[in-house]
Amino acid sequence: MHSTISVRNLSKIYDGGFQALKNINLEIQRGEIFALLGPNGAGKTTLISIVCGLVNPGEGQVLADGHDIITDFRAARAKIGLVPQELTTDSFETVWNTIGFSRGLFGKPANPAHLEAVLRELSLWDKRNTRIMKLSGGMKRRVMIAKALAHEPQILFLDEPTAGVDVELRRDMWEMVRRLRASGVTIILTTHYIEEAEEMADRIGVIHKGEIVVVEDKSALMKKLGKKQLTLQLQSPMTTIPPELADYPLELSADGNQLVYTFDTQGDRTGIAGLLRRLSDHGIDFKDLNTSESSLEEIFVNLVRSRT
Repeated sequence: MHSTISVRNLSKIYDGGFQALKNINLEIQRGEIFALLGPNGAGKTTLISIVCGLVNPGEGQVLADGHDIITDFRAARAKIGLVPQELTTDSFETVWNTIGFSRGLFGKPANPAHLEAVLRELSLWDKRNTRIMKLSGGMKRRVMIAKALAHEPQILFLDEPTAGVDVELRRDMWEMVRRLRASGVTIILTTHYIEEAEEMADRIGVIHKGEIVVVEDKSALMKKLGKKQLTLQLQSPMTTIPPELADYPLELSADGNQLVYTFDTQGDRTGIAGLLRRLSDHGIDFKDLNTSESSLEEIFVNLVRSRT
């Protein structure tokens, strides 16, 4: 599959000596939704800013749809739409003029039909003649998305796009993202809402202290690094786990009413049948049981913690 974003040996050290990125290598495929996760200060925004031509790289190379972002800047940048974290636009301009100007910046000919379609998609058509200063925060966020889509980019960066927005906008945005992906647009998003990445992304990348910790297909990542747990609701509370069960990865709840068994999601055998036989042999009865699986958030936290 063709890579629409190719990052090779990318590093960035700011003037003060802070190294924001360390030898980043990353391939993002055409038409996928790629979620970039990482704690504050991990390097997410620096990486996006370099790819989008807003920050100069230190070392390495970045290609956007085959165009070098340094030597072929205009062609590379024309392929990219960016929705930044900050609301940055001319407050005195109307919505229509704002997105029309943004399209013109990329040398695109006027296309009122496309701009109308974008505004209708984002529930902004009725606000097209309204000045930006008169809009609510949620509406301003919608304008930022419209600006990013005005020149019909093939690559769309969403940097914390739903931070502080209402539920309706969040839902509308993800519906639009799915439609864009279906049309062949590549979506790269950063988010603090792990459940969004879990629902939306095809692949997950985790960055920590300027380094890529892992890049993996979402389902493979959860299978590889996730864990399953069997929780037994005990018939009678226990004070300690019997020594005879010490070879099982068991945890007893503080009140002694639950016994939790953690098992490998990739193992050929879970060991559950053997555990239940051992419990029966020791007269430990349970009245209910259920299984649960690691969420992406737990996997992310554990990955970052292991690198701290």
